[in-house]
Amino acid sequence: MSATTPDPKRTLTEGEVEREGLPDWRMLIDRLHASFDTGDFVTAVGLVNAIGRVAEEMDHHPDLDLAYGRLDVRLISHDVDGVTSRDVALARAISESARAAGAIPHPERTSVLELALDSADEAEIRPFWAALLDYDTVQAWGEIQLHDATGRRASIWFQPTEAHDVPRQRWHLDLRIPPEVVHDRIAAAIEAGGELVDDTAAPAFWVLADPQGNRACLTTWQGRE
Repeated sequence: MSATTPDPKRTLTEGEVEREGLPDWRMLIDRLHASFDTGDFVTAVGLVNAIGRVAEEMDHHPDLDLAYGRLDVRLISHDVDGVTSRDVALARAISESARAAGAIPHPERTSVLELALDSADEAEIRPFWAALLDYDTVQAWGEIQLHDATGRRASIWFQPTEAHDVPRQRWHLDLRIPPEVVHDRIAAAIEAGGELVDDTAAPAFWVLADPQGNRACLTTWQGRE
């Protein structure tokens, strides 16, 4: 039984979700996450079908990642960008379907990766990273962040710091994309304030940098054979 008064438009806090008693689920950032072992692919597909039927009945739909013997599920109410009573109800129904299928929950392996980039002027570089990664710019927790609409890729936020020279970089992002979209993505990143640093290895990869010198590579399969 729900511990909160159902309101399909009100987002729930982590504490409220905790009090709902959803042992298979964990609220991470802005979504409910669950992971189930199904033992084999056929059982996983059957569970997907069962979840699909429940989702249609409730007119509320999860994001599903299917692999051999494993199904990962994410729930969010996109109209309010958070977890609501609709997600709680669907989470309970999905757990029931998983139990009926003999799937084993593993909430301990759920996780969400975020990347933080130090910057003395995040407004200068934020458009570059939104364009490069094809991310949405959103307001979250009192700050502007970059989010992947599917929830599959890491979010980006910016850590305030004092102005400094471009550091020797220890790591950078490599983003593999289809060859037919790479030139449009490069153009978008440059239009957003970035620069093309090196294209000598193209079409295997292009090196770009944001206005503060932070680098990233767009890569394709071409030029590697």
